[in-house]
Amino acid sequence: MDGRDLVRSVKSVGSSGAAQRLRTVAAAWRGRRADAGPLPARGAERARVPGPVREVEPGPGGGVVRFARSELRVLVTVSGAVFWGWDGAGPEPSYALAGRSPEPDPRAVLEPDKDGGWRVVAERMTVIVSRLGAVEVRTPGGVTLRRDLPPRWWEPVDGGAGRWMQRSETAADARFFGLGARASGPRLRDGVYRLWNTAPGRPLGPGQDPLSVTMPMLLVVADAATHLVFHDCSWDGALTLREGEEGAGSGHDRPGACELRMDGGPLRCWVVVGTPARVLLGWAALTGAPALPPAWALGHQHAARGAGSEQEVRRIVAGFQEHGLPLDAVHLDAGHLDGQRAFAVDRERFPKLPVLADEVRRDGIRLVSPVEPAVAVRPGDAVFDAGTALDAFVRDPSGRPVRGMARAGESVFPDFTHARVRAWWGGLYAERVAQGFAGFWHGLDEPTTLAAFGDRTLPWSAAHSLEGRGGDHREAHNVYGLCMARAAHEALGELVPEERPFVLSRAGWAGLQRYGGVWSGEVAAGWPGLRAALSTTVGLGLSGIPYAGTDVGGVGGDVPAELLLRWLQLGAYLPLFRTHAGARVGRRELWEYGAQTLEHARVALAERRRLAPYFMTLAQVARRTGTPCVRPVWWGAPEDRALRDCEDAFLLGDCLLVAPVLAPGVERRAVRLPRGRWYDAVTERVYEGPAQVLVEAPPSRIPVLVRAGAVVPVRGDDGGVELEVWAPAPGRSGGGLLITDTGEGGADPEPERRAVRWAGQRLVVERECEGGVAQPLLPVRVRGLVGDQAQ
Repeated sequence: MDGRDLVRSVKSVGSSGAAQRLRTVAAAWRGRRADAGPLPARGAERARVPGPVREVEPGPGGGVVRFARSELRVLVTVSGAVFWGWDGAGPEPSYALAGRSPEPDPRAVLEPDKDGGWRVVAERMTVIVSRLGAVEVRTPGGVTLRRDLPPRWWEPVDGGAGRWMQRSETAADARFFGLGARASGPRLRDGVYRLWNTAPGRPLGPGQDPLSVTMPMLLVVADAATHLVFHDCSWDGALTLREGEEGAGSGHDRPGACELRMDGGPLRCWVVVGTPARVLLGWAALTGAPALPPAWALGHQHAARGAGSEQEVRRIVAGFQEHGLPLDAVHLDAGHLDGQRAFAVDRERFPKLPVLADEVRRDGIRLVSPVEPAVAVRPGDAVFDAGTALDAFVRDPSGRPVRGMARAGESVFPDFTHARVRAWWGGLYAERVAQGFAGFWHGLDEPTTLAAFGDRTLPWSAAHSLEGRGGDHREAHNVYGLCMARAAHEALGELVPEERPFVLSRAGWAGLQRYGGVWSGEVAAGWPGLRAALSTTVGLGLSGIPYAGTDVGGVGGDVPAELLLRWLQLGAYLPLFRTHAGARVGRRELWEYGAQTLEHARVALAERRRLAPYFMTLAQVARRTGTPCVRPVWWGAPEDRALRDCEDAFLLGDCLLVAPVLAPGVERRAVRLPRGRWYDAVTERVYEGPAQVLVEAPPSRIPVLVRAGAVVPVRGDDGGVELEVWAPAPGRSGGGLLITDTGEGGADPEPERRAVRWAGQRLVVERECEGGVAQPLLPVRVRGLVGDQAQ
């Protein structure tokens, strides 16, 4: 690096003072110097392939196939998922799995196949291993879903981690989804998708990749079946996707292609086959049930960016109340709460924080605290001294704590891959709980440093515990945010057992849903950013994280009123609904946009509050089944190829179809409908699917359609729950779930199903219960009746 590069790097650090910029450059030099010795340039490498089969060792659920230069372990579990690992790797240890690996299915065994290969027949798939190491997954009817070619890997001659490459083929009609939060999508088209959690330092829009939650979990939707493939490897890597084409090349199909490259290994893979709902159920069985958010977290939350005192927080809350805008939580800002000391509160600006928290809680509003992993290097500070005594911080190969520049200045970083460190860090949340905070949002947990030279994370050579196995940051980076969320969730469950923990992370990995949700805070302001907000939320849901969303309006300064309003209308139907404003982000409050915009915003916020019982029901369903709250429109009909290509609308549960406005000046838009009858939620106009229809989208609302026969639990005028029943088509029936839940903790309530049917000209709504049906115990309002039915 020459002098010009050094000057360019100093300028790129940011607008902080010259002294901090120089400290940042020095930290970057230290990181590069730390990597130079322990991580020398890769020398000569030895390329390897499995070679031919030598012997087979059958066992419960499958067995081990030994090749000339490697071995493959195949395991069918009782849950129906199939695991295979090269070089004899087993399912454990794993940060993705919830506890121990599922038990093997004793009915599945390795048996000889044709051409010298072997196979394992499971209930929902057949796995075939060729004599040279190709692995093929077929449906019970014999249709090939994917074919993994024999892997290749390169091992350094002088020792060290090998690089792995796996090429796969899928059906020609298959479409790809998942991989965590992706700004381009939710359908993942041809391209390269990096598997490395990143805070890029600039707001992201469609086509820019990656974001802060990436995971090698791919959902492949085809006519024959849907399957999920998860490569349980947290190393840096990339997945190259190419969609197939039917009838390509003189009438022959061109299969879809995937190429996975990982900087470490060995390769470990899980596959689940079935309908989309069954696949996500199997994924939840492997990686854990999603955590239930408290009821207030399913309402409207606001990030007060720049609220640097108790008076400013009160002013913001009063503004929402004065203008009749529902508000359920206020997120404070790390830089203003006290960005210089971990878990500390500036007593001058927030002298009576518990009093403030109690005041707003009486109005139904919770305070949410920011938490960042960086701990400022300040001898005498309680957190720094305790972490140093515990040996809690990530160290370089020489044994010294790694230092990097963060918001708090020169900082060290806890090693959350050690159980002892997680327990210590979790105990620190007690102070914030005592201050009255009801939840926590984690930022810069990729982890991010204000480093120069383009490096925005810890040195790759930084040493981590990895639960006692030992390793460096190349393997620990992607799971860092996951382990931090685990520390917080487990501690809050002990500190406040009567309330559900609320933990919101910016970074994470497979299994993050066990500990909370995700906010994709780096989506760019602008219309492309609005589309990216929808993409990341749908993608996270298909990756097993149902509680997700982005900041309304994105980041990058103030936004026009029309864009803010359309983003707000979209956010009102996403699980995480958070607005933000303040001097720090250059964003006005809602009431500063004018009377007309304020009135339209009030309608969106009121509708979100009205749907609170429905959102709680969806959260309970997600916990029980892994089914995301926000679903692509093809969810119930993955074989419908027109629906597979629909990316500008989504299903909210089984009942609602939401079609956001994603471009300026739009007051009518086309909507692709799945099969069945649909009603406009406002005008009650009837539409019949499957079809593409043109619907009204005035500035006051976005199109929302309701499935005929749906039973939607909503909040009534008196604050209680009532049932909004939409009439089924003549001769049809319907129904819906209701899970009445306070959202504050305790035992999970039992789901109740309401059935809707025609009895002559009468519409009957019944409550299904043990031994038959009974009359519903809640108020019922019927909608969608036309003509004589309305009488």
